[in-house]
Amino acid sequence: MLIIDCHGHYTTAPAGHQTFREAQLARLENPALPPPRAAVGDDEIRESIEQNQLRLLRERGADLTLFSPRASAMAHHVADPVTALEWARACNDLIGRVVDLYPMSFVGVCQLPQVAGAPLDDAVAELERGVRELAFVGCNLSLDPSGGHWTSPPLTDAYWYPVYEKMVELDVPAMIHVSASCNPCFHATGAHYINADTTAFMQLLQGDLFHDFPELRLIIPHGGGAVPYHWGRYRGLADMLGRRPPAEYLMNNVYFDTCVYHQPGIDLLFEVIAVDNILFGSEMVGAVRGIDPETGHAFDDTRRYVDAADIAEADRHKVYELNARRVFPRLDAHLKAQGR
Repeated sequence: MLIIDCHGHYTTAPAGHQTFREAQLARLENPALPPPRAAVGDDEIRESIEQNQLRLLRERGADLTLFSPRASAMAHHVADPVTALEWARACNDLIGRVVDLYPMSFVGVCQLPQVAGAPLDDAVAELERGVRELAFVGCNLSLDPSGGHWTSPPLTDAYWYPVYEKMVELDVPAMIHVSASCNPCFHATGAHYINADTTAFMQLLQGDLFHDFPELRLIIPHGGGAVPYHWGRYRGLADMLGRRPPAEYLMNNVYFDTCVYHQPGIDLLFEVIAVDNILFGSEMVGAVRGIDPETGHAFDDTRRYVDAADIAEADRHKVYELNARRVFPRLDAHLKAQGR
C-alpha cells in the first residue's frame, strides 16, 4: 500500500524565489525597473526539500506528496493579469523542478493565474501547460481571488465554466483552495481557509454544477471546513431548498482531505463522511506547525490520526492510496508507469 498525501505546498521555497516575487511587485510600482529573473539553483532546491518535506515524508512513513506552490503566496488579489500569469508560471516551473529532482516522492499540482473579475483564459492556458508540459495531475482553484472580500460569483456560475471544461478535457480534479487574506477580519489559515471550504460546499449545494459537469471532481481541503461538523445543517438546508440530500448529489463529485489536526476531528470526519470521499492529506509543512503539547507529536502528522481511527484496513487503504488514484487518474497512470 502506498501512502499518498494529496495536499502539499512548497512552503520552504528557496529565498531566490521570493526575491523574484519582490522584484516583480516592485516593477508594478515602477515599470522602468528591469524584468525580474528567477534565480534558484538545483542545490538550493535540494537543501530546502531534503531538510523539510522529504525528511518529514520519510520520517512519517508516507510515500508521495501531490505538491503545489505555497497557497498563501498565490496572491490572486494582486490585480494585474500579466503579473498573475508570470507568477503562476514561475511557481509552477519551480514545482516542476522539484518533481524532476525527486520523481518518486513528488507529483505536481498547478497554481492558476487568477484575478478577481478577470477572464479565465490565462488560467485555462496555464492549466493546459501544467498538465501537458509539466505532467501535473491537478490544480488549485481559488473561489475568492479577491483575498477575503468575496467579489467573485459562486462556483456554480458560468463564469467558472471555461476552467471546468478544461479540467474535464484533461481529466484532472481541482482542490478548491484560497490564498492570502487581505481582510483583517479573516485570519488566513484560521478563518479564511475554513470559511472558503465551508462556503464552497454551500455554493455547490445551492447549484446544479454537476448536472452540467457530471465528470468534474473537486476536493475541498482541511477536512471540508465546517461541513462534517454541521452535516445535519446541510442535509436540512438541501431539503428546504428542494435539493436532493448532499450524499446523493454532491458526494459523487466532491471529496475532503484529512488535514484536520486532532484525533476527535478525524474520528468525526470518518463517522460522518463516506470513506470513498476522503483522501489522505497533511498540508505539511503548512498551516499548523509545531508540536501538540497534549500528544507530544506534530499537529500536521495526520497519518497518526488516520492510523488510530476505528476503520477497517480496507477503508484505510482507500484513504491512503486508492481514492487518490481514482480522483487523480493521471496520478494513477504516472504511478503505473513507474511500476507502482
